[in-house]
Amino acid sequence: MINSIYQLVSPHVFSVKYQQISREEQQVIVRPEYMAICHADQRYYRGLRNARDLAKKLPMALIHECAGTVIKDNSNTFSVGQRVVLIPNVPGDDIKGIYENYAPNSGFLSSGKDGFMRELVAINPDRVVPYDNILPSTAAITEFVSVAMHAVSRLQVLAHEYRNDFVVFGDGSLAFVVSLVLRNTFPKAKITVVGMTPKKLDLFGFVDNTYLANELPEDYRCDHAFECCGGEGSQSAISDIIAHIRPQGTIVLMGVSENPVPIFTRMVLEKGLTIVGSSRSGRADFEKAIALMSGREMQTRLSSIIQEDEPVRTIKDIHRVFETDLTTPFKTVFRWNI
Repeated sequence: MINSIYQLVSPHVFSVKYQQISREEQQVIVRPEYMAICHADQRYYRGLRNARDLAKKLPMALIHECAGTVIKDNSNTFSVGQRVVLIPNVPGDDIKGIYENYAPNSGFLSSGKDGFMRELVAINPDRVVPYDNILPSTAAITEFVSVAMHAVSRLQVLAHEYRNDFVVFGDGSLAFVVSLVLRNTFPKAKITVVGMTPKKLDLFGFVDNTYLANELPEDYRCDHAFECCGGEGSQSAISDIIAHIRPQGTIVLMGVSENPVPIFTRMVLEKGLTIVGSSRSGRADFEKAIALMSGREMQTRLSSIIQEDEPVRTIKDIHRVFETDLTTPFKTVFRWNI
């Protein structure tokens, strides 16, 4: 079986690689149905990574958020026609107490290995999670939701017992999904979101308070915090969190920054704070995300941050969706019809 893989060979340039899919391996063959674009995909597409990283990573198929349909399963785990989401983690060393997404020698599809922009995906059955009662266009962002599930799970393990007030810094897709997961996990807690854009903050109607970053009251205090800004916004967000968090609070860092970010360590030490880096997710997080997303209210909430573009049928269409994504305030999803 010959497979077509749509690889980014240099910024803004795609090429098709043809590869044989083995019929002997105990893998699941999935036809991608819907995909979503992540900021990491955009950084590769636009060449915003440094030249050394690009040289190491490319050529490479992009996209690590994907929902598809099983067309064949040599492992006899899934049924033909079953709808599934795909896990982009490539497992590394199995070490007790270490999450699969941080394990040494692990890999990640669309970061040094081909992502899901392929005609077909041959993948191990433990990297496949079935779903139903979710629209495929919504299921496409399961990986994204799983990242929030993982971050909140980390906090549940590490944070002290006082969990009454949470703050989320950021007003983009990540902040939105983290806030949703917090609302579901701690239904009685007070959740505050701090952002930069009033129009975006208007969508956070399910939290208790929203503030523009320059209007956060000086006397505001929280038990724990999530930084979901990344980039240039990380520094000010982390500084504000350290200033407003109560002693021994936990700060979960989730925003990606290409450059070093200074942290006021004196106050970190004075308050005895715990700083946690949280990135990507594992199978358990995907399963939790699917369970959460199966609820009607959750799907309604998620639909407000999903913009579905026209289907992708050609390489020209791939360029179109990446350009569309730059004008979308939250998540761009598209049907993969190649």
